[in-house]
Amino acid sequence: MAAGLVAGTMAASLLGGTTATAKPYPEPASTTLSLPSPPGGEDVKVLVFHASATEESPVVNAGIEAIESIGVTGPAAGRFKTEATANGSVFTNADKLGTYNAIVFLTGGGDVLDPEQEAGLESYVKAGGGFLGIHEAARTEPYSDWFTGLIGARPTGAPSSVQRATVEVGDRIHPATKSLPLEWKRPDKWFNWSSNPTGKVHTVARVRENTYKPVTGANGADHPISWCRDYDGGRSFYTGMGGTADSYAETDFRDHLRGALQWTTRISAADCKATIDANYKAERVTQPNQPGEQDQIGEPHGLVTAPDGRVLYIGRGGGDNSDPVITDWNDPDVGKGTGQIHVYDPLTKKATLAGELSIFGNKGGGDELVKVEEGLLGIELDPAFQSNGWIYLHYTPHSGLDRDKRIAERRVSRFTLNRTTYKLDLASEKVLLKWPVQVHSCCHAGGGMAFDSNGNLYIATGDNNSSQFSDGYSGNNPQPAYKGVSFADARRTAGNTNNLNGKILRIHPEPDGTATLPEGNLFTGKEQAEGGGKTRGEIYVMGVRNPSRISIDKKTDTLYAGWVGPDAGAPSTTWGPAKYESFSAITKPGNYGWPYCMGNNQPYRDRNLPDPTKPLGWYDCNAPKNESPNNNGLVNLPPVTPTNIWYSPQGGGPDFPRDANGIPSYEASQGTFLLPWLKGGGQAAMDGPVYRYDERSTSAEKWPAYWDGKWFVGDFYDADNPRHAVLTDPKTMAKGGLPTSAESLKKIIPVGQGGIRNLMDWKFAPDGSLYVLDYGRGFFTSDSQSALWRVSYKGGAPTPAAKDLVRKAE
Repeated sequence: MAAGLVAGTMAASLLGGTTATAKPYPEPASTTLSLPSPPGGEDVKVLVFHASATEESPVVNAGIEAIESIGVTGPAAGRFKTEATANGSVFTNADKLGTYNAIVFLTGGGDVLDPEQEAGLESYVKAGGGFLGIHEAARTEPYSDWFTGLIGARPTGAPSSVQRATVEVGDRIHPATKSLPLEWKRPDKWFNWSSNPTGKVHTVARVRENTYKPVTGANGADHPISWCRDYDGGRSFYTGMGGTADSYAETDFRDHLRGALQWTTRISAADCKATIDANYKAERVTQPNQPGEQDQIGEPHGLVTAPDGRVLYIGRGGGDNSDPVITDWNDPDVGKGTGQIHVYDPLTKKATLAGELSIFGNKGGGDELVKVEEGLLGIELDPAFQSNGWIYLHYTPHSGLDRDKRIAERRVSRFTLNRTTYKLDLASEKVLLKWPVQVHSCCHAGGGMAFDSNGNLYIATGDNNSSQFSDGYSGNNPQPAYKGVSFADARRTAGNTNNLNGKILRIHPEPDGTATLPEGNLFTGKEQAEGGGKTRGEIYVMGVRNPSRISIDKKTDTLYAGWVGPDAGAPSTTWGPAKYESFSAITKPGNYGWPYCMGNNQPYRDRNLPDPTKPLGWYDCNAPKNESPNNNGLVNLPPVTPTNIWYSPQGGGPDFPRDANGIPSYEASQGTFLLPWLKGGGQAAMDGPVYRYDERSTSAEKWPAYWDGKWFVGDFYDADNPRHAVLTDPKTMAKGGLPTSAESLKKIIPVGQGGIRNLMDWKFAPDGSLYVLDYGRGFFTSDSQSALWRVSYKGGAPTPAAKDLVRKAE
């Protein structure tokens, strides 16, 4: 190895050391080189080109030595020979150029190739050659549009000083990054980009700007630092790292370069297409309803994909916007609506109506003493759906309404769907679980359901509470009530161990249509604490406000949930945090805080009688107490588990300095944002799936393996709200650890006019494509924009193709 390193340092002179002379504006090439396709062969060779228009970079020797060492170490199948030169004439020597499997530009800035030499490099890439650009290579050939495309982006100017920063390594598949830490802390000189390449290249790593001081022109939360793509017939990989000689002595950085060279030399294939926007197709698959009808879609509220590829989606109960709405409580039909189940068949590309339920919840809009959000709220398929046709519906039947007390019944029922006709048998209903909900005042019904691998059914329920009477903060005003039932105190519901609202429940459906309680829920229902009879055994998670969407990772059985926060637009030094939308990865039962604490355990202020407008003490997130007069459960509650993601209108992950007692200042001017990649505004969290790549699938439209293990989080509103795929660290995830990286989906799942503006639900189908429900542009109705969409991948397989690989990698 020592001999090899010496050879590497001497290799710079093997092909000559004269820097090419170049004119400031390239002229058309006089000749086109004839090169083998693809260049190079079994005897893998890498050329390191290190010319510079100015003084040679101090990193050149370290870089050459590192690449030489990479080439002679590791598994034999991944080894290569290294040559180095600063003489641009190599690019006009077809016999020589055609022997290299990849070319590394370890160049300084400026114009280092004349037109003929640049044409030779272009011919090399077009013939299938590989290219790796390192750091200053992004400032090479500044007048060449073709070279700009090869690199992918140009710096705005000089990089920062040497600073230690955190690199988010989002690609866990590519050989250049799969062995690197999720959060890679290292010193370097950091470039800003004049045009962000995200969406045009495949980014494998980003630098986190809030971990260093960037120079003027910073890129913000999305700051790519290493990327790749198939370009003009060849393969191009670029890293903005490697700006210091010390970089090349780092084991991780050498591994990064090693993986990049594995791909560019054709030793191994890799996917450099997975995050390029143009490789995805989003298409609306349902048509607008016929006038006055809901033949294609109801008021969108949830979807599930069947094993045969069909998609079942539900309408909550709001009718066409021309339908009458009954709001008079003296009318027997007050709030009566139709919850619908539609089925989309991707083979016929047609939507049909499978069945309808008479629901309570169709009361239209208005303030919180008029509107309600009840209705048909959730749908899930039995794990053995292919053989038994069982589906589970979470809904509020109109027949269960008590108009006098304004109490309705929520239930989860099993129905049978005819697997031939795809029609719902209403007579087959088996009620697994039911409980009362107040419907005098809006809101927050929840609705999502999901099965784990043990056949346990999780059911998300909202807090059934209004925060209007607490100025949009903690929703803990004990006074407002209707006939003795509080509707503005979430301590009666979400914070109550003896109430099924504001929870994620877990039951085990049995074949006879009943349900049992699995072991390991938050409570057994038999606790004798504080006199006994103060817990419900169905509760798996408590302290959630409005979890409309939940999901289960099929590989790990981790439960993922997102819930809507209250309405306060800004933090208050008196009452606590602003409205936070929340997402959590949940591996065990727990209390997630509402209405006591939110985010990373930021407490609210207590209020109580006789005057709920006057604050009492701050809640204790480590030992919360439910001292509401409306509580019939335990006073002493489980400690609060912090959430992984939270955001407000001010930004993502707001945090504040804390005093000696751990109470945040809540001074807006003192706030920092731990998750700068998102920001709220109009807010309604919509949890999505964790994607699992199925290598056995023959579907050409499945999303690539790059997305495997990524958790999709979004918001009902497009704007600045999240629509991202995030990575979490399994070591910290269950304790509220922040995501390690986030990839925007806003171009792939298009936002804005003509796109999916109001994301209501999203699920992957067995073929690996993604189905998304767009709610439409109105509220409590369906309209012409209410639709089911499908997002499929069109980018093709990883490259190079198997026939073009030079060896089989070990």
